[in-house]
Amino acid sequence: MSEDHHVAAIMPAKDIDVSEAFYRRLGLETVGDYGDYRLMDDGLGWRIHLRATPDWPRRVEDNPLGLYLYVEDVDAVADRVRELIIEPQGPQARPSGTYEFSISDPSGALIRIGRVLDLALPLPPDG
Repeated sequence: MSEDHHVAAIMPAKDIDVSEAFYRRLGLETVGDYGDYRLMDDGLGWRIHLRATPDWPRRVEDNPLGLYLYVEDVDAVADRVRELIIEPQGPQARPSGTYEFSISDPSGALIRIGRVLDLALPLPPDG
């Protein structure tokens, strides 16, 4: 990964401290704290900026935002947030050729965490 060429999502946070704790569970660390704006990074390519937006969205179910976080070890991340996983069966292989699971962040954004399946490799257990 080049430091000169990367992407960072800017995510709204109704409660920036709660959102920061949520993204820490996924493996990101705070690398910049400007009060109502925080920079988070996992050192491997995931970068997120949290922006305090206490009044948006008015209803969590109206939040249209989402992220897809690609990671090699999907199950390791799932273990850190097991009780938040939307699908009762946890991570699973999808017809689209991914192995993934979904959670919602504290402000209602849909977060999918997964990897592209290499059909030459065996599926994870129960996948």
